Formats: sequence, structure tokens, C-alpha cells
Amino acid sequence: MSVAPPRVTGQDGDVHFAFVSGNPALDLVATVESRRDQPRDLLTTPADLEQWVTACDELPDQVSIDAPALADALLLREAIHQLALDRMHGRRYDPAGLDILNDAAAGPLPALRLEDAGIHRTGDLTSALTHIARGAITLLADPRTCLKECGRPSCTRLYLDRSRGARRSWCGMQSCGNRVKAAAYRARKNTTP
Repeated sequence: MSVAPPRVTGQDGDVHFAFVSGNPALDLVATVESRRDQPRDLLTTPADLEQWVTACDELPDQVSIDAPALADALLLREAIHQLALDRMHGRRYDPAGLDILNDAAAGPLPALRLEDAGIHRTGDLTSALTHIARGAITLLADPRTCLKECGRPSCTRLYLDRSRGARRSWCGMQSCGNRVKAAAYRARKNTTP
């Protein structure tokens, strides 16, 4: 019998995965929080990755993952992160990252089935990673794509800015926007005589 890894809890219970980046590849990258200061990896066990895949609406409903499969997913995650940073900073793409991404994109895709409740996706982790890799390629190859890093100092989430005029400043309103606005409000209140 295995014991679930400890989770950081908030006022409302366990912290859950957030899908606010605008693309599953960027949401996968965001499973490492606070990359600058004290990185916190949300995918430390195969069960964590299984939960993440199940929670992502664009991936198969259930997959079985072992330690080598988790290692493959983490390798893809870090390659996408590096390639996205390369794109954001106008650098040439990292060749090793390109190889990892392109190899992952060459696999089979999840199967789709239309049901009364909507689309049902089936497949294994390889097909899920293929879907993520192809989404990353499409995102990184589009010259109109506006990738940004969250403006909250402790958040390093990359996101796709689709706002009018590309004026979005943070990854998500609930996760960071409210915190930024609350901090600004408190700062104004503290400086008011």
C-alpha cells in the first residue's frame, strides 16, 4: 500500500493544479512553482502526474504512469520551458530541447470519441505527451503568439496572452491577479494618513 505524498494546504484544503496558462504545454511547465527562488515541483511521483493528466481537459481521462514515464514527462516539461524562454528572449532554440520536443511530437495522439457529454479522450501517457508536444510546437512556431511570464514577483508561470492589446499582466486572476491587487490596496492604505 502506498501513502499519498504530503500536500501543501491552504484555507480551503489541498492545493490543486491550475490550468490558466492558455495551453496544456505551458500548464505542464507551470507544475514547477517559483522557479527563481525556491522551486517547488508538483509532479514528484507518478500519481501526481496521473492526477495532472486527469485534471487537464485536453488529455485522456485516465492514464497509468510508472517512474520511467514520469521521467519522460519531466524531461519534456523542462525542454518546453527552455524553448519558451528562448522564444520570449529572442534566442535560437536549444538544440537538445528541440530534439526532445520533436521526438515527443512524433508519437500517437489520443483517440477522440463524441458522446452526449462531449468529447471523450482515451490513450496512454505517450499519446498525452504527444498532444502536449504538438501543442507546444504550434504555440512556439506561431509568430503572433504572445508569451509572457506572470508579473507577480513570486510567480514564474509562463502564459499565453490573448488579451486585447496583449495587456494582461499576470497568469490568472484567481491565482495571482487578486493577490497583486490586494497587495496594492494594502500598500495604498498603509501610506494614507
